[in-house]
Amino acid sequence: MHNEPQILIVTGGGRGIGAAVVRQAVQKGYAVCFSYAQNSDAAHHLVQELQGEGHQVIAVRGDVADPDAVCHLFEQAERKLGLVTALVNNAGITGRIGLFQDAELATLRRVLDVNVLGTMLCAQEAIRRWNKRDAIGRMVNISSAAATLGAANEYVHYAATKAAVEAFTVGLARELAATGTRINAVSPGTVYTDIHAAAGEPDRPKRVVSRIPMARIGEADEIANAVLWLLSDEASYITGTVLRVSGGL
Repeated sequence: MHNEPQILIVTGGGRGIGAAVVRQAVQKGYAVCFSYAQNSDAAHHLVQELQGEGHQVIAVRGDVADPDAVCHLFEQAERKLGLVTALVNNAGITGRIGLFQDAELATLRRVLDVNVLGTMLCAQEAIRRWNKRDAIGRMVNISSAAATLGAANEYVHYAATKAAVEAFTVGLARELAATGTRINAVSPGTVYTDIHAAAGEPDRPKRVVSRIPMARIGEADEIANAVLWLLSDEASYITGTVLRVSGGL
């Protein structure tokens, strides 16, 4: 890791994959600011847990699809922790499981706003700040295996947003490669998190496990391992890459 303090922002860091990234990051010496949308109890519990272990971690409530909230997130991180050096765009939603023809317009807009626009707004805020001080940043965007599998009969619209995230990752990485800033994505398969309950089917992992070549569901820490590796100097020559962590799917 670099000698200067490493300050990481994780969006959607209160639960699931985001919380696993936060926990692993502080163990590796990062000071972490994470955003959360609604679940204050989960966010505050995570902060108390990690601060109690002596780590630097703060939580900021906000909607990543709101430009003002994104600016506030970065301002709070830099005021309380220091200059942001890395970003993990993890915040994402699926909407309800079901046929695409039944998805409501409000759901389509919200999923696009959070998954695509939110990722872009946070990336833009980070890059502007890095460029302003000639800093070299690192970014990992969380995609999904659905980006290439399509998620038919479940959430096609969600799959489309994750395909957009992957295209955005590749293009932006090439745009910034000469500056030294690295931008990659991690594409998880099915993982044990509460995203399934939020989509209306908490037992979805049991239903889909037979599709997975490794014959098991992934754990959030296994996704976080990949994220932290891509942020590290061990991945110093990797940019514009989508790392699939899906048990072979």
